[in-house]
Amino acid sequence: MTIYHPESANRVEAELDLIYFDAGGGHRASATALISAAREQHRSWHINLINLRELLEPADMIRRLTGLRIEDFYNSQLKHGLTIGTGPLLRITQMLIRQLEPTIIKLLARHWQRSRPDLVVSMIPNFNHTILQGLRQADAMRRRPETPMVTILTDLADCPPHFWIERQSQYLVCGTATAAAQAIAMGHAPERVFRTSGMIVRPEFYRPMELSRERERVRIGLDPKLPTGIVMFGSYGSSQMAAIARRIEVAGLKTQLIFLCGHNEKLRERIESMQLSYPFHCAGFTQEIPYFMKLADYFIGKPGPGSINEALVMGLPLIVERNAWTMVQERFNTDWIAQNGFGVVLPSFREIGSAVSTMLDREQFLRLRANVEAFDNRAVFEIPEILEALISHHRAANWSFGRTATARQFAPEIHYGI
Repeated sequence: MTIYHPESANRVEAELDLIYFDAGGGHRASATALISAAREQHRSWHINLINLRELLEPADMIRRLTGLRIEDFYNSQLKHGLTIGTGPLLRITQMLIRQLEPTIIKLLARHWQRSRPDLVVSMIPNFNHTILQGLRQADAMRRRPETPMVTILTDLADCPPHFWIERQSQYLVCGTATAAAQAIAMGHAPERVFRTSGMIVRPEFYRPMELSRERERVRIGLDPKLPTGIVMFGSYGSSQMAAIARRIEVAGLKTQLIFLCGHNEKLRERIESMQLSYPFHCAGFTQEIPYFMKLADYFIGKPGPGSINEALVMGLPLIVERNAWTMVQERFNTDWIAQNGFGVVLPSFREIGSAVSTMLDREQFLRLRANVEAFDNRAVFEIPEILEALISHHRAANWSFGRTATARQFAPEIHYGI
């Protein structure tokens, strides 16, 4: 597991293909966050942001048969909280991908015959085998050196088989020790597995924010002094948010809540119409999540890697749920939260009152917040260094007629984190 020093690689002009899709919204968010960080670091890169679903439109059998894109079905599940079947659904999706693999590889090879990026970066699961095969076919057809491929895991761990990590010659960027160990156990050389200090979080979450929390709370209709929770269930919200609102009401706790409902306008209207005895603020989809988190003291939501890492960067202890309804790829996240003392993991949000009571207990809250503040996640700023050094490495190898070098030549130190 390797991590680069900031001064380890020279700035290079390069073209990168950054692959994402819109299932859940987190993959696009991570991709755009990485682009923002590269721009802030003045990287001399041209980045092609590629929505894989659009590239593979001719192979979208599900849409041809049902009129529904697979990501639309997935997002509808999130919106309505229908997540109990995500394990079997994942395996069915993977089976369909394998059946369509020859067509997918052909489409990808055709794409990369028309272009030759210096680096292909995948930020999606399930398709990494077909992405590499399509890239290698294009390389062979054009009789050029192999184009390097990197997969950046946007989950805290893999969910094998054939989810994030495949047995193939490529690079992997992992945000936890568990994910890095999974990659190495699968046979990837340690010098091809890069360990960052956490998961990608948008750069704006790190920027200083000069504001009066008390004044801003009053401005949006909250009590300036009351402990404040922020309730988030991703960019499509969840019907569970209304149930949480009511259960906090029944518990009679001295707290207030900010509800961010994402694109789910019906949910926002439902919560806004509720007669609650405590102050609350409700918003739909917003780019101002750092602002709202700045006004909060703790987080309530699903254990998605994006939202929980945003909350941790903002110093918020977490309240999440783990049960049969938890998405299969997010179950590890709850173990990670509990093991590191970042918050409370409930068997059901029916017990939300007890978890909020923990946040209202000063001693317990300060203990959790100390653990959160000790977690220094800088992944979004580390990853551009990794990518740039890999580009330099492969250019040097090509210029020297195939002479190989290991990634350890760029980064001799190994970083072990949470």
